[in-house]
Amino acid sequence: MAEGELHIEHLHKAYGDHVVLDDINLVVQPGEVVVVIGPSGCGKSTMLRCINGLEQIQGGRILLDGEVVDGTSKDIASLRAKLGMVFQSYELFPHKTVLENVTLAPIVVQKRPKEEVEAEAMALLERVGLAERAKDFPRQLSGGQKQRVAIARALAMKPEILLLDEITAALDPEMVHEVLDVILGLVREGKTMIIVTHEMSFARAVADRIIFIDEGAIVEEAAPADFFDHPATERAQKFLRTFEYEK
Repeated sequence: MAEGELHIEHLHKAYGDHVVLDDINLVVQPGEVVVVIGPSGCGKSTMLRCINGLEQIQGGRILLDGEVVDGTSKDIASLRAKLGMVFQSYELFPHKTVLENVTLAPIVVQKRPKEEVEAEAMALLERVGLAERAKDFPRQLSGGQKQRVAIARALAMKPEILLLDEITAALDPEMVHEVLDVILGLVREGKTMIIVTHEMSFARAVADRIIFIDEGAIVEEAAPADFFDHPATERAQKFLRTFEYEK
């Protein structure tokens, strides 16, 4: 198994009798951008949380670099460091500055030197267009700026894979593009990503592969052009009719 290769095998996730994910099988190669789409409540975000070990699973297994991702394992912190998670709601620490938010995990979890981490953090903030806001607190930022800080924070851990969960869903429309521009830059750099989104035009532009999930199962898997122009299943065709997207 190549470094950064993710395998999901027969993943089953349920809350009591309610099945959320049913026999999910997926392989993500290093450098690949996989975009997961589907109706609300179909299990997309839950799948990302399972990949990151934030949810216990009831069947199957998830492997990164050949190691099983298990949220109850004593080694989960080291594995989770390889999986940078960016949430819809930012999850920034309100009492810490932008710079402190970005540097906290590398210093505390990875035990890296503060000066080295701060220098890298400033470079990341420059990359997302927020170096001049390093000393500000989250309350002083717009939603789009908070999300860009969250992306910089995830990158500071030098993850092998980025997991992006509806990162534009809480943003005003005019703020969406500033966040998506950052992701497009990461795509050009060859960053491995699994992206959950409802932004169909964005999905088409960045994905190497589209995964369409409905009712906890993968219904269709295809290259973006094939999926958006010639969806193979009736369910995908119905789903796409609810969106307007640019060809």
